Amino acid sequence: MKQIIIGTAGHVDHGKSLLVKALTGVETDRLREEKERGISIELGFAALTLPSGRRAGIVDVPGHERFIKNMLAGAAGLDLVLLVIAADEGVMPQTKEHFAILQLLKIKAGIVVLTKTDLVDADWLDLMQEEVRDLLTSTILAGAPVMPVSSVTKKGLPELLRTIDTLVAEVQEKPVAGPACLPVDRVFSVTGFGTVVTGTLVAGKLATGDQVEIMPTQIATRVRGLQVHDQKTASARAGQRVAVNLSGVETAQIKRGSVLSTSGVLVPTYRLDAKLYLLKNTKKPLQHRARVRLHLGTAEIFGRVILLDRDELIPGEQAYVQLYLEVATVATKGERFVIRSYSPMFTIGGGAIIDVNPPRRRRFQPTVLEALVTKEKGTPSELVLQYLAVPQMPVLITELAEVVTLTVDEIAQALAKLSAQNKVKIINADSKKMAVLANHYKQWCLEITPVLAEHHKKHPLRSGYPKEELRSRLFPAQNIKLFQYLLQAMQQDGILKLAAQTIALPDFTGQPTGEAANMIAQIEDKLKSNLFQPPGWAEIIKQTGLDPETAAEYLAYLSRVGKIRQITEDIYLHIDIFNQAKEKIIDYLAKEKTISVGEARDLLQTSRKYILPLLEYFDRERLTRRLEDKRVLGGKGSEG
Repeated sequence: MKQIIIGTAGHVDHGKSLLVKALTGVETDRLREEKERGISIELGFAALTLPSGRRAGIVDVPGHERFIKNMLAGAAGLDLVLLVIAADEGVMPQTKEHFAILQLLKIKAGIVVLTKTDLVDADWLDLMQEEVRDLLTSTILAGAPVMPVSSVTKKGLPELLRTIDTLVAEVQEKPVAGPACLPVDRVFSVTGFGTVVTGTLVAGKLATGDQVEIMPTQIATRVRGLQVHDQKTASARAGQRVAVNLSGVETAQIKRGSVLSTSGVLVPTYRLDAKLYLLKNTKKPLQHRARVRLHLGTAEIFGRVILLDRDELIPGEQAYVQLYLEVATVATKGERFVIRSYSPMFTIGGGAIIDVNPPRRRRFQPTVLEALVTKEKGTPSELVLQYLAVPQMPVLITELAEVVTLTVDEIAQALAKLSAQNKVKIINADSKKMAVLANHYKQWCLEITPVLAEHHKKHPLRSGYPKEELRSRLFPAQNIKLFQYLLQAMQQDGILKLAAQTIALPDFTGQPTGEAANMIAQIEDKLKSNLFQPPGWAEIIKQTGLDPETAAEYLAYLSRVGKIRQITEDIYLHIDIFNQAKEKIIDYLAKEKTISVGEARDLLQTSRKYILPLLEYFDRERLTRRLEDKRVLGGKGSEG
């Protein structure tokens, strides 16, 4: 069933609370001072059952000018408004201010309720209705129903309920998909239960047991219990007034203006990019760096308005701004806000959030302004392209959804479209996916190819360029894991090929040719020539006339392809000779059970210079193990 929040608005003592009581039976003025003074000071709440059986939550706001900030807290999350105007007084100052706030918050569904009709005659009532219609002309509520009622005689209430029911059926529900977001408008403690917060759930769902955060203070907590319309429930959804019992958090740690959200979603910030409209009836232009009161969700925050393309904003005009805040807050893209002058306090403007965690913007920069235009009006595809242009590295799609403030489904659809247009490259990252601008990906491929070609030319016998060395040289900002995903994508596209620790061009073999092949063959022959008494590596270098650097390349190649085994720093055995030695030792031990250094020397017809390091090598490899002055076949527990 559709979940809708209805709010009241209007001048003080125009009958808002009495109307709510007449509709719901609930007295929303709960404070003693409210009852004594006969005016609302704090927010009041009630549940309304409509003729169709639908249930809506009602938020009753104070009308006195001193409590406008409380009214603004209550206006957060409204779907439909009842603009209450007393028929005996007509449009008053707070009527106009409340109405301006409703327009700034773009609450499009509403009814003007003319109360106290039992105090006026028919002619006066007609005059008031005309005055109200003039007020609504060319506004967001133009054409809204104007309903005369009396909360005392109950005249007009049934018609009002039916009209509310009709409008509720047409109102679009808040998004249930995505993270939960509940701006807190009340905090209190209940004996035996602990801390309770209330608010309108403006997005997502909450369920008992959910891990959540109090933002912007980033206090982790858990949903211990939930109530909707004073009834205990296991879950709540966007569009409902919710009381949330929290675990492990004190009331002093939360205040009105805090936001209860799904863990790890919202990011605290001291800056917000926004499109700001200054009301026509504001008395003077808004100056660059003017100190204001920002009303966002249920919070009131002091901050300064940084005008990005001018030095003052004229009443009736709008501009891109950056809001510098004195305390941290959280916001969502597109969220509406209101600003009031610092002193004296008047509502002067409002607008919508464009970027929830922007960098510090430079003023009078065309590129900055163009970026903000895209962020404000761009399609999902445009927003994705704009964001990917900045980091110049693959971004996880889940991370992209959070930063661009679109749903994962919207991101997926945009990326599918951009991929088909060859504007974005999708990279598989295990069970996840990453995205990067196609032009960036192509540029990386162009940068890697000549580096690999140069390396192959300089080191033709190596398996390839060391992977970590290449990352440090060309992609220092990339972490190792993301870099590996990028390389795998390039391998799939035939740009390069991967080994465990190196990268090479696809057609690179790392095999010797020409003079190098001849020289390596000579080295192998020399290592084989004296069987188990080969010349040392220094002697081979001397015999072949190789320079040390080239010789080191040949040695590295022979080791890499398994043609030689290093026994000591200077002694190398060709693999064929090594295998013969191993076979002879194993055969001897299989028959005789033990072998001494002298017996091994005679068996291989070599000298102690070679046989002792070779036996120690076999010990390390656990082919043999030493028992006093003899060797036996290897295994665990060998003695050194």
